[in-house]
Amino acid sequence: MQRYSFCPAHVSSHPRRVHPGILQRGFTLIEMMVVIAIIGVLAALIVPKIMSRPDEARRVAAKQDIATIMQALQLYRLDNGRYPNQDQGLKALVERPIADPVPSNWKDGGYLERLPNDPWGSPYQYLNPGVHGEVDVFSHGASGKSGGEGKDADIGSWQ
Repeated sequence: MQRYSFCPAHVSSHPRRVHPGILQRGFTLIEMMVVIAIIGVLAALIVPKIMSRPDEARRVAAKQDIATIMQALQLYRLDNGRYPNQDQGLKALVERPIADPVPSNWKDGGYLERLPNDPWGSPYQYLNPGVHGEVDVFSHGASGKSGGEGKDADIGSWQ
């Protein structure tokens, strides 16, 4: 029967005999703990970046919607000499306003096919006169409330 002598250089690279006739190969507890610690560190670094992507995508979509609405408002202004008033709102881009002042050169078919909701399902807000510009179009973000930070921050035409 062959016996192995204990030599630190060969401990992890050669099979070990625990019981006569039985060879064992595997990982030690320390090796397993090191691998689990490395996986934990990688998960702590990567998972937050992956998880924030949907929020970032919604913010980008809201900015694109707002830019489209602002372009439609500018066309409305070119045709009619002014932006829709606060009472007419963004709906004036889809349907001809019947409230005074009625636009004289409103484009047949409107300026938008439909008014989109923001990515969180709320309607875009419109201010005329605006706080940040002549008119403001904005979304209250994920919170649906004015102000906020991060994913809850307002997204507006002034940004």
